[in-house]
Amino acid sequence: MPSSSYPAVVPRVVRASLALGVAAALGTGLVGPAPADPDPGRAGAARYRPPLDEPVQVLRGFDPPPRPWLAGHRGVDLTTAPGATVRAPAGGVVTFAGAVAGRGVVSVLHDDGRRSSLEPVGGPVPAGTRVVAGDPLGTVDGPVHDGTLAVPALHWGVREGDTYVDPWALLPGRGPVVLLPVS
Repeated sequence: MPSSSYPAVVPRVVRASLALGVAAALGTGLVGPAPADPDPGRAGAARYRPPLDEPVQVLRGFDPPPRPWLAGHRGVDLTTAPGATVRAPAGGVVTFAGAVAGRGVVSVLHDDGRRSSLEPVGGPVPAGTRVVAGDPLGTVDGPVHDGTLAVPALHWGVREGDTYVDPWALLPGRGPVVLLPVS
């Protein structure tokens, strides 16, 4: 059975959905759109998309370790099929395209300073290539990612500096719900 931090999030999502419904029904105007980026003042803020074509399903969720040196899952595993096109999650520059521990890896430094790493990717575009969100980076290829019960999966990890963040939360409509004050 895949482990995931998402079941723990469900009660918050349900509560937030109820709050949205109640606020809308009452016409209070308490709810507004969530910001596109958690830090909208950041230079070069990017809009993210899944690195695979829709529909996209999380096989194994983000499960950061309690300490940086401990075991955890520093990204999400997305169900896929061998040969599926891997796409740039946001605009940026490919900083690495090659093998790491026998698997093809592509890393993209996004315009907002975050870095995405995707694996296993075959036939990748070369390092130094400028990409926009949705551009092909390569195809799902090679051995499956560890921990996915031998189901084909694409691993997507994102770092802000040295800190891993939940890639799924960067996607519009899939991140945290934000309630805004009445203006």
